Amino acid sequence: MVAILDAKRRNNKQHSELQQLRRNGNIPAVVYGYKSENTPVYVSEADFTRTIREAGRNGVISLNLEGQKQNVILNDYQEDSLKKTIVHLDFLAVDLSSEIEANVRVELIGESSGVKDGGVLQQPIHELSVTAKPNDIPDAIRVDVSNLQVGETVSISDIKGNYPFSINHEDTETIASILPPRQEEEISTGEQQESGMPDNLEGRETTETEGE
Repeated sequence: MVAILDAKRRNNKQHSELQQLRRNGNIPAVVYGYKSENTPVYVSEADFTRTIREAGRNGVISLNLEGQKQNVILNDYQEDSLKKTIVHLDFLAVDLSSEIEANVRVELIGESSGVKDGGVLQQPIHELSVTAKPNDIPDAIRVDVSNLQVGETVSISDIKGNYPFSINHEDTETIASILPPRQEEEISTGEQQESGMPDNLEGRETTETEGE
C-alpha cells in the first residue's frame, strides 16, 4: 500500500514566508518530473516524518496536492547543519512503469571473519547509483561480509545480478575490504601526517540551501 502525504501549494517564495512555514511546523518543498511542472508546495513536518518511516527513504509516496494525487519519491533534501532539521524537500514525480536513476545507501551486515582475526573493515563506497522502476528501488543495499577474510574484498561484480535493478558502477569498484591491522595503522598515521590536523578534530564544510 502506497503511503499518502498531503501537500499544499505555496505562492509566495519570499524568505519571510519560508521561515513562517517552518515555524508553523511545515517544510517547504518543490514537485517536478513526470507530467509535472515545477510546483512549490509545503507539507507538515510531522506527516512527512511519519510517511518516510512508513515508505522508506526511496519509497513511492502518493502526494495528495489539494485533491490531486501524484506518485513521487523523495529525490533530495536540505538540512540545517546546526539544528539537524530538514528545511527543504525535492519530490520527483515518477511513472511507475518507467525506470529512473536513484542513489541507494550501502549497509554492511554480519561480523566479518577477518575482523574477528584482528583485521579492520573498510567501506570505500557508502552509496550506489542504480537504475530501476520506482517500486523496485530499495531503502538500502545490504551486503553480507560475514565470510570476508583478511586481505579479501567485496566488489561490484560480486553483487551484480542479485537484485531486480541495474547498478551503475564499474565491476572492479570495491564496496568493502578487510585490511591487516599493520596496514590500517600505517594508513591512519599517513592520513594524519598529510592533513596536519589534530586527530580529535574533523573538518566539515556545510552550506544551507534555501529552497524555493
